[in-house]
Order: sequence, then C-alpha cells, then structure tokens
Amino acid sequence: MSRPHPLLSGLAVGAMGAVGMLAMSACSGTGAEPPVATPPPMVAVSGAPFPAEALVDYQLGGAYDPPAGVGIVARDSTAQPASGVWSICYVNGFQTQPGEQDRWDEDLLLHDSSGGLVTDPDWPDEVILDTSSDKKRERIAGVLGADIARCASSGFDAVEIDNLDSFTRADGLSLEGAMALAALYAGRAHAMGLSIGQKNSAEYAAMLRSDVGFDFAVAEECVSYGECQAYTDVYGESVIDIEYADDPSVALDSICADPSRPTSTVYRDRGLTTPESPEYVYAHC
Repeated sequence: MSRPHPLLSGLAVGAMGAVGMLAMSACSGTGAEPPVATPPPMVAVSGAPFPAEALVDYQLGGAYDPPAGVGIVARDSTAQPASGVWSICYVNGFQTQPGEQDRWDEDLLLHDSSGGLVTDPDWPDEVILDTSSDKKRERIAGVLGADIARCASSGFDAVEIDNLDSFTRADGLSLEGAMALAALYAGRAHAMGLSIGQKNSAEYAAMLRSDVGFDFAVAEECVSYGECQAYTDVYGESVIDIEYADDPSVALDSICADPSRPTSTVYRDRGLTTPESPEYVYAHC
C-alpha cells in the first residue's frame, strides 16, 4: 500500500514475554506445534486517551497550524507537536529514513544474496532493516528507542510505527520477526507514557492488538481499499484514516458516504504538503 514520506533500554515485562514467544515460534524447525504467544497486558498509558470522533490532520510533509476544529495531528518525530491537540509522532520502525543510512550499523541493514542492500521498491532511498534475529531486533529497538524518547520528551501523546509490513517486500524476514520488534517498540512507548499506533497492515490488526499491544490504528486509504472495518472491528473508534486526493476512483463525497469510514478521516494531497504549496489539499467530512 502507498505510504507518504515523512528510541530507554528498559523493556516492559509483557512486551518481553511476547518477544520471547514469537522468537521461539519463528525459529522452530522441528515440526512440533509452535508455542502460542502470550498477549502482553494492555499497559495503562499515563497520557490522554485517543480522542474518539475528533477531526484529524496528517502533517508528515511539514508542520503548520492545524485547521480550525482539528483535535488530532500527526507529525514527524523531528518536528514539535501541535499545541492543544492530541499529537501523534511518526517513527519509521522497519526501514531507514531517507538520508539516515549512516545512522545504522551495516549488519542491521538487510542485504540480498549478492551482498547488496535491500530497499523498499516504492521508496528506494529507504533500506529495509534486518529483523531476522533477537539480537538484531534488540539493537534496532535501541536505536529507534531514542526517537520514541524524543517523541515523549517533546510532548507528543502517541507514536505511530510505520512499515511493519516490510517483511513482505524482502526475502529472509517474517511476520513473527516484525511482531517481535513491534512488541519492543510498544514496551518502550508504554513505559514512557505514550500510546502506540499500528500503521496499515489491516490483515494483521487483531494479532497486533492482542499480541503486541497497539492502542489505535492509522490507516491509509482504507476506504479506497475496502479495509476500514478490519481496523474498526479491532480498535473501535480509535482509528484514523488518510485518503488521498490524487485517486480519481474515490472522490470526497463517496468517501464521506461510505458507512465503514472511520470518523477521524482526512482527505489530503499525497505529498502531505503545507498550505503554502499549490499541491496542498485538506478536507474532511
């Protein structure tokens, strides 16, 4: 699915349990029934809860004053949160950010059989992280734990973790490895008083909610893809949807008329530009 562009070493006990069980399942080669992952307890987050039915703006392409009436704003982790609203901090949890490859040890970057780096086919300036082992996942979570900590210290209420589905775009990675790393992120976020959101991957929503401990979901184009109910069946009203104005098959009127549409749905330009840009689009139902 399309995705627009734009870390505390302590680990919650529940998340650690989920990681251990998931790793055992992923490594099992005996043919025996793999152990069932024990769902981590839903940690009480000290911040404000998801504001159900609030209007949302998605500002990954640049921060600006939210339009009148908006109650939820998402921004990149390098930005400051919007004041007076429930603020979500974007973290690319499974791929490198453009221009940040030097941040990573070489062995944490996924390589193909010939030794070349594996990149996202749609975002070739983002290298996929190697989530294939416990030790690598712990080190990745250590690096991005600094980003999550920055989100918390800046005053965000929540984090959204992007690209969990990177394993579907690369050989040698698995859903189990992705979920185990996601559980590490959830442990860190909850320990810092942040809610944590699933980003896309509708087909895994139930597992990610119960086994990882995600608190809400951020979906892109769930109306366009007919996926909204997959999120709302799991997260109820704690779902955000971003629909894009460059999709001629789904106009704003039809989006607003869709009974499965989450209340917190925003209609944006795919570049997520600021109001000064001629490409800027912002609307809601």
